[in-house]
Amino acid sequence: MQPFHFAFKVKDIASTRDFYIDILGCKEGRSTETWIDFNFFGHQLSAHISDNIPALDYCGQVDGVEVPIPHFGCLLNKSDFTEVQQKLIAADIKFLIKPQKRYQGQVGEQMTMFVFDYSNNPIEFKSFSAENEIFVSE
Repeated sequence: MQPFHFAFKVKDIASTRDFYIDILGCKEGRSTETWIDFNFFGHQLSAHISDNIPALDYCGQVDGVEVPIPHFGCLLNKSDFTEVQQKLIAADIKFLIKPQKRYQGQVGEQMTMFVFDYSNNPIEFKSFSAENEIFVSE
């Protein structure tokens, strides 16, 4: 699979570095005083400072749980999911949606968890029980 690029808004570079580098373990790429790139599990995130970060809309309904839209995230294997979960717990990051299994016993069964970064961007981490079911529709 090809890596994607995603640009998003943050309140400042320092707290963004703290979250993505110190907590998640992302590697820093290029940066200036107003933006910073990260290797986000093989994908390029580009965080840009903004004073206009919009309010969240909890219009997403997934398996009976309200989720904020927009959000971004990453699909991880089981061990990486567990490692990220442990890093978030160790850093005392509060879960918007605690780690849980979604669609248990169904096609697309997955572990999921949501957190906010320090700029209030919602991030979802997922781990499918069967990777070949990522794009399967029953």
